[in-house]
Amino acid sequence: MAQHRFDGFLKRIHDATGIASQNELADALGINRSAITQARKKDRVPDRWKLQLFRQFGLNPDWLDSGDGTPFLGGGRDGESGFQTVPKVRARLCAGGGSFEVGSRVEGYYAFEASWLQQKGVADHMVLMDIFGNSMEPELKDGDTVLVDQSQKDVLAGAVFAVGIDDTIMVKRIEKHPNKLVLLSDNTRYAPIYLDGDHTDSVRIIGKVVWVCREFR
Repeated sequence: MAQHRFDGFLKRIHDATGIASQNELADALGINRSAITQARKKDRVPDRWKLQLFRQFGLNPDWLDSGDGTPFLGGGRDGESGFQTVPKVRARLCAGGGSFEVGSRVEGYYAFEASWLQQKGVADHMVLMDIFGNSMEPELKDGDTVLVDQSQKDVLAGAVFAVGIDDTIMVKRIEKHPNKLVLLSDNTRYAPIYLDGDHTDSVRIIGKVVWVCREFR
């Protein structure tokens, strides 16, 4: 009974993709074989692996986990349905002082028209995240959900980006100055954040915000 869940996970991957060994799976995930050995011992499948397999092969994470449902999602990849699913992750973007909710656990999948996503960027690198805070008002409000294209990391003056600083995730406009980055809020009550010298090394451009969804309350 030990390893039952993980062995089922491996079998479903083999049935759907032809990946036949842990070495091949490690190559597909871009990780060391030892990480798979450890996960197998713990009988636990990391969520980021399921997300990677969804992006790479269109595999349904729920099916990978339990065997329930259809093996594949995102028919828009091959033009059959015209739609592609985008994962929503539990990593709230903070439009304020920063958010420490940076886990990559997938909360669900949302379907978008594939051609519309292609106009916005690279669909396979997109995620949905929630906004927390008011520093980007009125453009972005607390509770908004944004679509972030993680393939777009080149800083464009005035564009809005998801930015990671150490364990903090924020959403800000970014300006690049000589040897310095400036993170700007739309809300004038928040002062710019200046990062220079060694501090710029701690900055990770997660991706560009390309769309926002808002619920009326």
